Amino acid sequence: MTLKEKFEEILIAFWTNEWESECEKVTDEFAIGFADWINRVSYRSFDNNWYLTQDEEDIKKTTKELLEIYKKEKEL
Repeated sequence: MTLKEKFEEILIAFWTNEWESECEKVTDEFAIGFADWINRVSYRSFDNNWYLTQDEEDIKKTTKELLEIYKKEKEL
């Protein structure tokens, strides 16, 4: 399910007074998913930069770039 679809569910939950807990649930799931993913595909080096390991090549990426890659991979 995409983030858009999850937030559509939240909007529906808004009318049932459960929207706050639903928003928290979606953001927690997203944050945990991204953290798990970033731990698997990248590492932080001694120079405090993030590197994405792909095809035995280390590619320097910003956190924002890593987030965009994650969202694209997960179709969010």
